[in-house]
Amino acid sequence: MGKYILKRCVMMVISGFIIMTMLFVLIRLLPNQIHAVQGGFDQAVRDMRKAWGYDEPIMVQYGIFLKKVFTEWDWGFCTTIGTFLQDVTEYLAEKLPYTVYVNVVSIVISTPLGLIFGILAAIFKNKWQDQAINVFIMFFISVPAFVYAFLLQYFVGFKLNLFPLVLNTGNDFFSWSMLRSAIMPIMALSFGTIAGDMRLVRAELTETLTTDYMLMARTKGLTYRQATVRHALRNSMVPLLPSFMADVIYVISGSMIIEQIFAIPGIGKTYLLSITSRDYAVFMTISMFYVAVGLVAGLLFDLSYGFIDPRIRMGGGKTNEL
Repeated sequence: MGKYILKRCVMMVISGFIIMTMLFVLIRLLPNQIHAVQGGFDQAVRDMRKAWGYDEPIMVQYGIFLKKVFTEWDWGFCTTIGTFLQDVTEYLAEKLPYTVYVNVVSIVISTPLGLIFGILAAIFKNKWQDQAINVFIMFFISVPAFVYAFLLQYFVGFKLNLFPLVLNTGNDFFSWSMLRSAIMPIMALSFGTIAGDMRLVRAELTETLTTDYMLMARTKGLTYRQATVRHALRNSMVPLLPSFMADVIYVISGSMIIEQIFAIPGIGKTYLLSITSRDYAVFMTISMFYVAVGLVAGLLFDLSYGFIDPRIRMGGGKTNEL
């Protein structure tokens, strides 16, 4: 197990390094690398360009970039957004809490709800509970998250005036006013995730409940509930883990549009702004943030296989049982 974890960590670092190299080279090949001077900071711009080696060959620039990142945790400076020549990490540190808040709450809510309703749909297959859940699944899995966002803003926020139209700004993330203002973006992010999890859990658990070992468990004296909890649920979770990893990526990527709609001052909104404003240092830093989140999420979900099914040996498949 330890050897597998070490191997996966090394592969994760190598993958991240390759992606970072590709991003850096492609970005530095783009035009308008802070040639324009803002507010008369001509000397400051020249000094900053010299410090980052903008006039050097691209591989020399990359070496300077790596040295600053790994020795000083310096990812560059803002040019078109934020305060001119402000440190990128300092600027994004102000944005990150809002993105983390909305995304974490959305995942914490949507994953358990998707599991619970998916289990109910499988247990009550072809009954009215299953039909009602299927209607929910078909509707919410077919509509993009930004459509929910606009509908929620118009009907719930504007017409009914139940929640604020935009997220409150401030640092008190555990206050009721902040949570109340975040309910609509959280709902917009959660609907699609809940529906997708419900569909997958229902399909996997329905198949598991009809297997021979479930029938054997019942003949040995276990009740339907005991057999479902002890055997069916646990075995169903193993194929579903990749979908839960996809939920994390889905929510994080979807939050870019949601942050724009609800005026959330997070890194998702800033990411889109960095593209249109051509602030390449901000774009590079946020891109690597999303890459790191995806790689770490993949590692964590891979490791969780062994906890759900002890028969699985990391790197060696399933053990042969006599």
